[in-house]
Parts: sequence; C-alpha cells; structure tokens
Amino acid sequence: MPEPYEEILEGETYLRSPPGTRHEKICSFLHEKVAASLAEIPGSRLLSPRSVIRLSAGTLIRPDLALVTAANHRLWLAAEIISADDHRFDTVLKKTIYESTGLPRLWMIDPRYDNVEIYHGSQYGLALQQILAARESLSEKLLPNLRIGISELFDNG
Repeated sequence: MPEPYEEILEGETYLRSPPGTRHEKICSFLHEKVAASLAEIPGSRLLSPRSVIRLSAGTLIRPDLALVTAANHRLWLAAEIISADDHRFDTVLKKTIYESTGLPRLWMIDPRYDNVEIYHGSQYGLALQQILAARESLSEKLLPNLRIGISELFDNG
C-alpha cells in the first residue's frame, strides 16, 4: 500500500493521504499506456508516479503522471487522479498553481464520475477543452500514438 506523501504549495506543506487501490490501478494503467506511446518521441520523458517537481520557489508538487521535456525537464503535461476524500486539493489548489505556472496540458481524472477533463494552457490560463466519458477516447496531439478508451481506463481501475 502506498504511503502518505507531502506536497508544498506556495510555501505551505500539505500531507496527502495514501492513494486507494482503484486510484493506483488507474495510475498504473495510465502510465503503461503513456509510456508505450512515447516510444518514438525522444523529446519527452515520463516520470514515475508522484515524482517531485519544483514548479517555483516554495512549490513542490507530485502529480500522478508527469511528462517533462527531455531538454530542460520542464513539465508540459500533468495528470491528477482525483481522490474523493480530498478532491478540493487537486481540483482547486493545484489546478490554480498549474494555471499560474503556464502548464500546457492538464488531465483531471475523476474516478467518482468516471470522466476525464482535458485542459489546455492559453494566454488566459487553463481552458477546458473537453470532458470525456463512457465510449470516448483520450488522445493528445503531442502524443500521436496515444489513444485510451475512457471505459478501458476506468474498467482497469
């Protein structure tokens, strides 16, 4: 079973609860699929689940999935699997920080409703592009080999 972990947001330390079994299954499945899609994309690296990423002075986050550029280790895609017991943390606090740092892509994966919200960075912040559910598929134009059925993602979790 995973251990509790810390994140530091704008200088304040938060102790996060260990993720549950379904959360971890979804995370593992997502990592497996994203890793396979990176075979021909040398410019990006997939970090281990909940790797520590320094976004700014006093902000150390641990996303469930993180893709960084190989050249400068800059985060360009983060995925957060929302936990029912502390969803505000991911959906409000961390999302606001991702937005303020200019994150290009954010996936908010919500096992409570079996859906995925896709956000793209813009000059005005993170903009919701789509909400995927049921028979739809998760894809990303910057990862041309990635295609994950939403029902498959949640069924494996």
